[in-house]
Amino acid sequence: MEPDSSRESPPREGSSLPGECPSSALGQSFSQILHHLTGQEPRRSKTRNAALQDLDALLEATECDKLFEGSGTSPGGMPEMLGKVARALEKYAAPTQEQEGREDGFSAVAERASAVGLLFIKLLRKVESAKNSLVCPARKTVLRHLAGPIYVYAVTHSLEQPWTRPTSQDVAGEVLALLLQVTECGSVAGFLHGENEDEKGRFTLVLGLLKPNLNKESWKKNPATKHVFSWTLQQVTRPWLNQHLERILPPSLLISDDYQTENKVLGVRCLHHIVLNVPAADLLQYNRAQVLYHALVSHLYTPEHLLVQAVLLCLLDLFPVLEKALHWKGGAARPTTHCDEVLQLILTHMEPEHRILLRRTYARNLPAFVQRLGILSVRHMRRLERVILGYLEVYDGPEEEARLKMLETLKLLMQCIWPRVPCRLVVLLKALLKLVCDVARDRSLTPEPVKSALLEEATACLVLLDHCSQGRVKAVVRP
Repeated sequence: MEPDSSRESPPREGSSLPGECPSSALGQSFSQILHHLTGQEPRRSKTRNAALQDLDALLEATECDKLFEGSGTSPGGMPEMLGKVARALEKYAAPTQEQEGREDGFSAVAERASAVGLLFIKLLRKVESAKNSLVCPARKTVLRHLAGPIYVYAVTHSLEQPWTRPTSQDVAGEVLALLLQVTECGSVAGFLHGENEDEKGRFTLVLGLLKPNLNKESWKKNPATKHVFSWTLQQVTRPWLNQHLERILPPSLLISDDYQTENKVLGVRCLHHIVLNVPAADLLQYNRAQVLYHALVSHLYTPEHLLVQAVLLCLLDLFPVLEKALHWKGGAARPTTHCDEVLQLILTHMEPEHRILLRRTYARNLPAFVQRLGILSVRHMRRLERVILGYLEVYDGPEEEARLKMLETLKLLMQCIWPRVPCRLVVLLKALLKLVCDVARDRSLTPEPVKSALLEEATACLVLLDHCSQGRVKAVVRP
């Protein structure tokens, strides 16, 4: 068997790898461990496992003052070296694209993650024990180098994902809790944006670590990166998010533009969070809001109910931003809005749609569009009527979600455009009475509470219809 040359030739005393500052014996030991973890030779499990054991023994045997020495005497020093080791450990524990296709690939990732997590716990406890010692300034410097890689590791392996196992999740969760304790942060949000106005926070640092794996060529090589980015983004809200807009918008658009539905949904949820937590003025600047709008609308042509649901929710919150740029001066007809365009597209898709999940998704969001447009819904009156009446005729399963939402939409529509209701009295009345009869005679598995809800909503629509037509319903019904 060929001997492992990387283990046989440690660096000479007084030398170090290029770009590494510590020249002490301790620095040499860390340099050798870093070389084994990041070497260009094919990944050898024995070599790297031995490096982890060496690191464990080194942390166990080294006192805090020795571990953090050099922070003020030489550029970088031990804190920088520890940061490099932490980054190498995080990469070593991360899943790779090649492991997705292997049956035992993710099991090996979970094992590595558990081993690395135990090392991070030991290292963070060393940092914590230095809190009240004379090396406190060095402790803060070390934390600046360690916090980012350890956070990325902890989020990668604490969430429930294909590459995690209960053991690795527990270890990563303990690492994250200890990291927040050491950095004196009460929450992940505080860790990222700072606990107070004077504290800078570490969101920029984390984004910097993720950036190399979030470009067009590399973002799929590490399956965890998109999830770490998405989860981290969700933790930062107003008023801290807008200052990072240039860093978070391109990756979100990139993830949403993938061919896989899972990635599209993830990207759209990132965009939705940005829309909710960035001021309208910043979104309108450089035409960003229009870019978001066109990126989102293009997804409505993909017949996936989860994606359509995420897109419609995002668009409904984006419309107020887009409409800030519209100025109606009165006199002439109001200009067509983006909400009009999307509603027209939705109605086009709804009429021939036969897939239950998509029908429910469209129906679930239709009331919000009518409410958003208000009286301007009259522009879509004929198509709305066709869709509503068509959906009311079709049984939607035990939950009857589509028909309940259509009754809610009809009620809102009549409230918004009540002057136009009398001319549609006969058509609407027939549809509602037919629905009441169908529900009353229904002997299917539909639960009684659902039937009661349908009858209640239909009755409310009949009362409103009678009110809008000035009491003509009884006259039409009476033989």
